[in-house]
Amino acid sequence: MKNSANNQPQADQTKVKHLNIYEEASRCLLCLDAPCTKACPTGDPARAIRAIRFDNHKPALRWVKDCSDADLELAEQACIHYNWPIRIKEIVHAIHPDDVDDSNYPSLAITFCGIPCENPFFLASSAVCTNYEMVANAFEAGWGGVFYKTICMQEIKEVSPRFDAMHNNATHGDFYGFRNMEQLSENPVEMDFDILRRLKENYPTKVVVASIMGQTEDEWVALAKMAEKAGCDAVELNFSCPQMKHKGMGSDVGQSPELVREFTACVKQSVSIPVIPKMTPNITHIAEPAMACLEAGADAISAINTIKSVTMDTNADVAGQRCVSGYSGRAVRPIALRHVLELAQMPQKTEISGIGGIEMWRDALEFIQLGCRNVQVCTAVMQYGYRIIDDLLLGLQRYLAKRGLTSLDALVGEALPLFANPDHLNRETIIYPKFDHERCVGCGRCSVSCSDGGHQAIVFDHATRRPRLVGNKCVGCHLCRLVCPTGAIGISKRVPRKA
Repeated sequence: MKNSANNQPQADQTKVKHLNIYEEASRCLLCLDAPCTKACPTGDPARAIRAIRFDNHKPALRWVKDCSDADLELAEQACIHYNWPIRIKEIVHAIHPDDVDDSNYPSLAITFCGIPCENPFFLASSAVCTNYEMVANAFEAGWGGVFYKTICMQEIKEVSPRFDAMHNNATHGDFYGFRNMEQLSENPVEMDFDILRRLKENYPTKVVVASIMGQTEDEWVALAKMAEKAGCDAVELNFSCPQMKHKGMGSDVGQSPELVREFTACVKQSVSIPVIPKMTPNITHIAEPAMACLEAGADAISAINTIKSVTMDTNADVAGQRCVSGYSGRAVRPIALRHVLELAQMPQKTEISGIGGIEMWRDALEFIQLGCRNVQVCTAVMQYGYRIIDDLLLGLQRYLAKRGLTSLDALVGEALPLFANPDHLNRETIIYPKFDHERCVGCGRCSVSCSDGGHQAIVFDHATRRPRLVGNKCVGCHLCRLVCPTGAIGISKRVPRKA
């Protein structure tokens, strides 16, 4: 047990001007069987901090509403953080009461390919769903469905190590990008389909999708028929794995409109359940193979699989060798959204299952607003576990309630009309940055970035350590706002641009 008074840095022993609760919560180790909660007599501070970490700071109060300062101090003293304890009491005091009534949150039920879904959150076909126990645990936790790890006829032998991650400097545990060399299910085919059969029997309200990959038409058809016989709700055609060792499989297939059309057509003709091709992002125009799939009768599209990548950490070498493999995690989300947007704008409309860097409920919301009717999650589960479903559901339900909406359908595709070609964007107005000197600590980061990467529109007074905007030089690019570490730079009203 650590003593908070002895382990706090010097800055914490003086008056703190502003506590960034997200920054403080991000230090939390997200412990299993959290010591802070075990030490707290009246609440669950670990769950409250996790809510903040996953973008639900106002609802977080519900888990500590009855805690006294003494209770919170006990929790803080029990914190096992390797540096100094999380400032639990200060975090709780900094949270404002929730302004959304939580007594009647709307349902997150939605249909996908005509299949009723309890909610839009599914496990993506990957290491997070490789056996019965894993998927059952996810269903018990609240996940709406699963795209089970891809099944194939070939023998799969994985390498070691098979993962690598991109961290900030020397930090551990929290990575923004994730590289994997994992391929498909290592289980015998019959075992996997028996697992899917049992999952559907024991969890009839959950959506069970078999992800399959064949090397020939006969293999595609055989696997699809086995999925249907096992009682699966749908079948996903994996045209997109970026590291398949077998010829004629994986993302090389997904780059060929002719091949995906052929394989989609043969599967569609052999089964009556929905057929959902999974697209590769390792292509210039994702809509080309996607349209070929739709022409062959596909019922929906999944996008995206991982992005071909290279990382150079020697600890990730496989017996001294390396290879190109798949990149995922929150760093790829903007790329995934771009591909989803292109799919949503196709002349032939289709339902979309969105994948790529989803960690918070707001991430999922972005995919839904671009037209997705469900989302698949992998890397965030690998980092934080199935428990993140709690905050995915909470955040999305609260968002609906705050907007006065009663159905998730109202959000599907609502952002699509906002997108325009670059030549149609408003270039006659400007939004200037707005400086909050109460929050400014005088670091000068805004001035450095504006001077060296912007338009030299910020003057830094070294005596007072205060930035000043030079209006006639400012072009409203907002680089200063993005680099400010304290959130002291906001936005003003949009005004006509001066000549």
